[in-house]
Amino acid sequence: MTLFSFLRALRGALALGFVMWLAGCATPAHIQGTGSAFDRIGRFAVNLQPVAQSPYAAQGGFSWRDSRDTLQLDLSNPLGSVLARIHVTPQRAVLQRADGSSESAPSPDALLTQVWGHPMPVSGLRSWIQGRTTPNHPVQQVQRDPQGRLQAFQQDGWQVQLSDYDAQGPLRVRLSRHDDQGQWRLQLVMGRD
Repeated sequence: MTLFSFLRALRGALALGFVMWLAGCATPAHIQGTGSAFDRIGRFAVNLQPVAQSPYAAQGGFSWRDSRDTLQLDLSNPLGSVLARIHVTPQRAVLQRADGSSESAPSPDALLTQVWGHPMPVSGLRSWIQGRTTPNHPVQQVQRDPQGRLQAFQQDGWQVQLSDYDAQGPLRVRLSRHDDQGQWRLQLVMGRD
């Protein structure tokens, strides 16, 4: 092995080690709370293609805690810093940004409409992340796996795909939507505790 190839291999190993270190540091923390709750941490990726605009993509980590009365969702950047916190109660949905600014609306769907600028129903995610459809909302094209768990369906304008279940629900949630405003894709990959 020449000195040049040794240095190149060392540089590659150091770069890989740094990337692995960053990935380890970026693991989101569980949201603390009292009482029982549906609790997940993981990674998200969002790809948006609005009509007549440049595409947008983002990824990072998330922490989810849903006690039925209250839902808290923290979204963090790839390095683990919390960028936004969403707090949902039956009366209100509030978005708090890292810069201290906030917005609120009567529901998660109304909040996203306010922030994004056009309707995009997201309240179903609260059921979908647990491997269920949203009650009292029409469901189409339901597919189940051999164990009877939901694999795919359409609801509220979204094509929903669920896979890799554990005891709490799916470890992968993939959402896609196409409407007159563009194409939208969201993927959640839950961490294994």
